Amino acid sequence: MGGTAHPQVLNGCHAVNRKIVLPGGAGLVGQNLVARLKARGYRNVVVLDKHQANLAVLQQVQPDITAEYADLAEPGDWQRHLKDADVVVMLQAQIGGNDYQAFVRNNINATRLVLQSMQAHQVAQLVHISSSVVESVADDFYTQTKKAQEQLVLDSAIACPILRPTLMFGWFDRKHLGWLSRFMQKVPVFPIPGHGRYMRQPLYVGDFCQVIISCIEKPAAPGCYNISGHEEVDYIDIIRQIKRATGARALVLRIPYFLFFALLWVWGRFDKNPPFTTQQLAALSAKDAFEVTDWPGIFGVTRTPFVKAIDETFNHPVYSRVALEF
Repeated sequence: MGGTAHPQVLNGCHAVNRKIVLPGGAGLVGQNLVARLKARGYRNVVVLDKHQANLAVLQQVQPDITAEYADLAEPGDWQRHLKDADVVVMLQAQIGGNDYQAFVRNNINATRLVLQSMQAHQVAQLVHISSSVVESVADDFYTQTKKAQEQLVLDSAIACPILRPTLMFGWFDRKHLGWLSRFMQKVPVFPIPGHGRYMRQPLYVGDFCQVIISCIEKPAAPGCYNISGHEEVDYIDIIRQIKRATGARALVLRIPYFLFFALLWVWGRFDKNPPFTTQQLAALSAKDAFEVTDWPGIFGVTRTPFVKAIDETFNHPVYSRVALEF
């Protein structure tokens, strides 16, 4: 696991006493961030999220932090938590699904209200979690609304680091590699669309959380930072590494791309929140190559090699057994 320097002393107060608010903190990044903040001594952490099941998971795994239901797209009692906040790490995002309005509500409307609430309560420090898709050739609901979300942050009066991670994996992964690993355990044949040679730059969420913690403890200069995985790994090889780490017995089998697409389309007709959509399949094959920056040097963290990160993801004695819901 990557590491950062010990917590700083800020304004005469040890950094671990600062209040950190995580809108959308019950998802993949939030759950991992809370675990790593606690490991560094932080206790005054508030998670605001509207996913009841994942909030329950967080409260079970991390019972000593504040986890509260909040629909961030609507004004509400949740805004009181910003009154004495020292740092906000903005994590809320609609990632998948077929309802465009859900993306607008959770990626744009919620962001606008969080920013307004921060300004009203004069919260000075923000770390915004954007996405590498803002520079993608893909044109789907997620990409469109994440671009709009980032622009809202840039247009606000709150100068902050904007972090743009690529596809992430790690503990608590309910969608990407986590869902793939669980699916692999259940089926005799694991289908791969087409040739499977779709280059990915997977980012270990543990490393990304260390970047966030660095931004909290040693505020980074305002601006956009591309946080891409340093290793280029084809999709089919990612699947093979998951199979190795989990001991799954499923046969990894390539099937024609059009057939895979058709199966996803049919699935989407019967599932309102499918784990993988035709839009995401198109993004998978979009041939994106994201800028690789020296984020380990910029933020003072140690990068975890992909194979080691896969093993940490699927073989942790506690967190590997915890799965979030969609």
